[in-house]
Amino acid sequence: MHIDECTKFTGRKVILVPYLKRHVVKYHTWMEDQELRRLTASERLSLEEEYEMQGRWHEDNDKCTFIILARDLVDGGADEIASMVGDINIFINSGVGELTIMIADSQWRRKGLAEEAVLMIMRFAFQVIGLRVFEVKIAMDNVSSMKLFQKIGFVMTSQCNKFREYTLSIKTDSIREAISRL
Repeated sequence: MHIDECTKFTGRKVILVPYLKRHVVKYHTWMEDQELRRLTASERLSLEEEYEMQGRWHEDNDKCTFIILARDLVDGGADEIASMVGDINIFINSGVGELTIMIADSQWRRKGLAEEAVLMIMRFAFQVIGLRVFEVKIAMDNVSSMKLFQKIGFVMTSQCNKFREYTLSIKTDSIREAISRL
């Protein structure tokens, strides 16, 4: 989804900025990690392929991709690239927003950044895009992601043993309740 380069969402712990070309090198470095690729069901791409994907995603009307910056780093004077800790995406299909999130930098995990980023992007998608249902697909062994989304209010709706993943979803009333915590 083409989002203005100046768009920025600021929370107490994170700042969300659109995924742009200047972010690709660090993002690509993260995605060299085999465990991150496994947890995010991602394929390994060359740097050139990563630049191509960023360009396509920036223009596609059914995708919305943001880089997660640690607000503590930004407030401490670090530049945008040094403050990058992860990414969050919405893939829109038939009025449903499928969310994916990754806190790539392990020292920033389990500090509430992912929860705040999810709530912020849900609020944006609910209020601006008009989405009323969100879902996530989570690897069966990704316990921390399961706990995160269940804490927010997502409930399990299906299980796929072939791909070893669960699908969880959240609907309008629970979305309103969740985003009111921001």
